[in-house]
Amino acid sequence: MRRAAPHGRAAYLALLGLGALDAAGYGVIAPVVPEIAERTGVGPGVMGLLVTTFGLGQLAGYPLAGVGIRRLGATPILAVSLFLTAAGAVGFAAGDGLAAWFPARALQGVAAGGLWMGVVFSILERWPGEEYRRLSSILAAYSIGGVAGPALGAVGGVAGPFLAHLGLVLAGGGALALAGTPASRPRFASDRAALRTPGFVLASAGVLLVALAIGVLEGPVPLHLGEELSQQEIAALYVGTSIVVGITALATGRAPARAGLALGAILIPVGVGAVGIADTPAAWVAALAAAAIGFGAGETGALGVLLGAVGAQRMVLAMVVWSQVWAIGYLGGPALAGGVAESL
Repeated sequence: MRRAAPHGRAAYLALLGLGALDAAGYGVIAPVVPEIAERTGVGPGVMGLLVTTFGLGQLAGYPLAGVGIRRLGATPILAVSLFLTAAGAVGFAAGDGLAAWFPARALQGVAAGGLWMGVVFSILERWPGEEYRRLSSILAAYSIGGVAGPALGAVGGVAGPFLAHLGLVLAGGGALALAGTPASRPRFASDRAALRTPGFVLASAGVLLVALAIGVLEGPVPLHLGEELSQQEIAALYVGTSIVVGITALATGRAPARAGLALGAILIPVGVGAVGIADTPAAWVAALAAAAIGFGAGETGALGVLLGAVGAQRMVLAMVVWSQVWAIGYLGGPALAGGVAESL
């Protein structure tokens, strides 16, 4: 017999915590990139590929999680994903060199796909009719995790940040146990026709822009910042960026979704481009602030447009593909930008 979940604040806080944990796994790599490059003697091209490996794992993780959610529900997928996240953290902490770190990062990407799908469909299972407002708060929690990820990088070295992340994963397992499972689980369907709607296309274009830009900022850009900043200072800069993203996501959840998407489309290319052009810490702060507002508004707006176009009950395939578009952008951003940076 399944144990009924505590509908209300306890379960909601647990899911917010799991979202933050997932996001910490994205950002923990950024301040560590210069240290890995120094140890291995590789340039921005290889570092871009290392970050890209995470996106490859996500591409596999999203559809696997979608199948699991339709058959088993969201909670078992969250449990498996936490286990895979822990295994990837151990790979970084115990491994020594790119031969260990590349597969560890790929495994973390698979787990991240499962965590995202599990958290989203846990919200849809538990709070029907409140999806957009609840999910905008989930995106804000992801931004809090974006604070935690770079902050973990301030521990220093390669093993230290990932051991700290492993501790958070263990805490996430406890939070999942507290969340339990819903007393009755709705059945979610897939609708291929939803992929042809203008709203789905618009939402996918918006999230692709967000993911490309985030991949660039977490891949080769830290090497540019490392010309003037230490690992701890880079971590602090990314922490501040994530705070702005979270505040913007919460505010956008109370505004029309298309307005948020439009604001993101304007600010993201301006902010990211300015980071690459600028060569002083003060200019980097201003540029990253503009990009952060664009990230928060653009991703939240894209999610709202997706929900409005598809609807929660036929969301599985649409969410898988929309999330894969995000992963493709996160995969392509650092690889392309890393190659350009190395050629220049």
